[in-house]
Amino acid sequence: MTRDERRPLLESFGRAPALLSAVLRELPKKMWLYKPSPERWSIHEIIVHLADSEASSYVRCRHLIAEPGKAVPEFDPARWAGTLGYFHQSTREALELIRRLRKMNYNLLVTLPEPVWLHTLQHPEEGEISLEKWIERQERHIPHHIEQIKSNYDAWIGTHPPRKPATRSERPNPPSRLMSLSAEAC
Repeated sequence: MTRDERRPLLESFGRAPALLSAVLRELPKKMWLYKPSPERWSIHEIIVHLADSEASSYVRCRHLIAEPGKAVPEFDPARWAGTLGYFHQSTREALELIRRLRKMNYNLLVTLPEPVWLHTLQHPEEGEISLEKWIERQERHIPHHIEQIKSNYDAWIGTHPPRKPATRSERPNPPSRLMSLSAEAC
């Protein structure tokens, strides 16, 4: 992949936290804990997962650049979600962590010389993976979860239809008691 071919990928990678925040601003916070089914994550859990994943990715990115060829530890999202008490963690802090770590990785990646993109490491599930392949995978991660968030919202709205707005009564307004009192006083 050439630098020009990589540029849109890196730009998409760098924009992903802003896209996530934009989608979340459109959703009512009261539905962030809604789980479409017991085995699916809530939006709250997705956000905290993304923070954990971004922290893991931050370290893997640096291993790829500074220590190519090394093996990296496995990141088991389901185990982390089940044992780290995602329900009790702050989504605000998780979103800030996602934003900061992604920005730091983006700022580093756009400055790398071409030979570094061929560096590899030993990925626990995928075997040898290059920095180029890693960025392709990471670029899709947040958008994948944005689609999952939208799916959660669609499921939630199906079980919580919006209320119809209140309508005003067509009765004429009764005369104000205050007006009649002021007329009597004259």
